[in-house]
Amino acid sequence: MKKYIVTGGAGFIGSAVCRHLVKDKKCAVLNLDKLTYAGVPESLKEIEDSKLYRFAQADVCDKDAIAALFADFQPDAVMHLAAESHVDRSIDGPAAFMETNIMGTYTMLECAREYWNTLSDDRKTNFRFHHISTDEVYGSLGTEGLFEETTSYDPRSPYSASKASSDHLVKAWFHTYGLPVVITNCSNNYGPYHFPEKLIPLVILNALDEKPLPIYGKGDNIRDWLYVEDHARALVTVVDSGRLGETYNVGGRNERTNLEVVETICDILDELRPRQSQNDECSLSNDAESSDQPTNVAKSYRDLIIFVTDRPGHDARYAIDATKLETELGWKAQENFDTGIRRTIQWYLDNDWWWRPLREGRYSGERLGRA
Repeated sequence: MKKYIVTGGAGFIGSAVCRHLVKDKKCAVLNLDKLTYAGVPESLKEIEDSKLYRFAQADVCDKDAIAALFADFQPDAVMHLAAESHVDRSIDGPAAFMETNIMGTYTMLECAREYWNTLSDDRKTNFRFHHISTDEVYGSLGTEGLFEETTSYDPRSPYSASKASSDHLVKAWFHTYGLPVVITNCSNNYGPYHFPEKLIPLVILNALDEKPLPIYGKGDNIRDWLYVEDHARALVTVVDSGRLGETYNVGGRNERTNLEVVETICDILDELRPRQSQNDECSLSNDAESSDQPTNVAKSYRDLIIFVTDRPGHDARYAIDATKLETELGWKAQENFDTGIRRTIQWYLDNDWWWRPLREGRYSGERLGRA
């Protein structure tokens, strides 16, 4: 039975990886998470009682704590997801991104290297350090083309610059020390357990609260959307089967403008959870039938959309070419955007036990990243 350390396992993508490893792959997992504002232990509720799952609260910058966990757990692989990840927050306060994303990755690499050097030849050969990164390191695309593994780095925000730096560290530890590493760069994720500061959960929850749905600029920025459970399967595929020193891009082939994403969410919510005002107006319309008064038109969640000043350095378009991952390792996304977004919205409608405490206690939907 393989044993994995997953850093940032109480976060959005990390928790999906932990659930997949324990529930589907029947592997042992040590979830190592500092539990910052975006770390939500409740995201692991499905596996928290499993004998295969273990949690340790620790900072990836704390070398003594990390080294002790390596020595105790004796992992076969490390999946390093712990990171400050919200671009808007990196604009407001870049220091935490430099510390966690760069120095934290350095610390994890050094602890992994020191542990790896103690292993037997067989275990040393099979050990892997998997660094999980983002397509934002590549910068901004024009109207044509896709990000490939060979695309030059051109980060535009403090967040993407910190992730680009950590990618380069991982490659350096492979070439200099021989540490067996793989890297993945993914497109925008969405799905269950997504912290409500990000676009899709923010729009869903603002809509349910009858709050404005803010869209940066004209809403024409394009992102390639990837369902988080598809991403989790891809990550485990890469750490288990990827070629050493290689980068694999993970994308859903689902490009949408931000405006299209928000309008899709509104339309599905109109179907699944009609606005209270719709019901009220329909009632008024029925009462008016006996008179010659015109029938009122039911309101849509689209009426809540507002356009706000664009954020600084907002990249125009991201789109991933996942051909290498698909052809070499046989991974395929199981969800397209239409199926995945419906599943996501239904999950938020059914699981207010998870998100309501976050909205009330940690983040209520205020704008970030004004610089």
